[in-house]
Amino acid sequence: MSEMITINSWNVNGIRAVYTKGFLDWITKENADIVCIQETKARYEQLPPELKTICDAQNKPYYQYYAEAKRPGYSGTALFSKEKPLSVSLLGISEFDDEGRYIEADFGKYIVISAYFPNSQEGGARLDYKLRFCESVLKRVQRLVSNGKHIILAGDYNIAHTPIDLFYPKENEGNPGYLPEERAFMTHFLSQGFIDVFRHFHPGEPGHYTWWSYRARAREKDIGWRIDYHCINKDFLPNIVKTSIQKQVMGSDHCPIQLCISI
Repeated sequence: MSEMITINSWNVNGIRAVYTKGFLDWITKENADIVCIQETKARYEQLPPELKTICDAQNKPYYQYYAEAKRPGYSGTALFSKEKPLSVSLLGISEFDDEGRYIEADFGKYIVISAYFPNSQEGGARLDYKLRFCESVLKRVQRLVSNGKHIILAGDYNIAHTPIDLFYPKENEGNPGYLPEERAFMTHFLSQGFIDVFRHFHPGEPGHYTWWSYRARAREKDIGWRIDYHCINKDFLPNIVKTSIQKQVMGSDHCPIQLCISI
């Protein structure tokens, strides 16, 4: 008999900030089996007690794992799970682990990764750093798949891949997140046997966004970008049940995304 597993992912733009905006209510309501968080902007010891003992709908504590940035109030990823993983790992490359950009949990039949891809910044100031991270993540997931693992790479990729993934593609061609080099990486990544799950189930459909600028009432007008993803290795596709974007959930400039799998 198969088991249904729900994997939510959300760039919270500060876990302490989103805590004051209904984060724990969302956790309880969703009751996801695994929650991937990006841009925590906090070290574990800085968290209020309620965030250190997050519970599911049955009031059972999640196992919690954090990848923290050395720089205070910056970056960071986390992963919460009902089931204790067999192991939890970072990427193993100091320039990325020092910013807490990657955390990976092995659940036996599959591996879940919470990743916060760098912003390439104005003028591509950090584009080289970002592309090094992208290539390092690709090599890591390729190695996992070659070792017989299924992978779910969840998180904020900071890349809108195609013109339908943002409201104003032409106007943003020179802007971070839509640079040719970033989009080319995404094309290359998907050509290596990986699938953008949401786009697989919603091919050619514009108007699906996961991030909105705080400026000019962009969210109210739904002028956004789709830069948050669940990507999987292609052989895992038969296990996918459904995927969705939870644009109604507030509290961050991103909204959560959800993936349901059958194991």
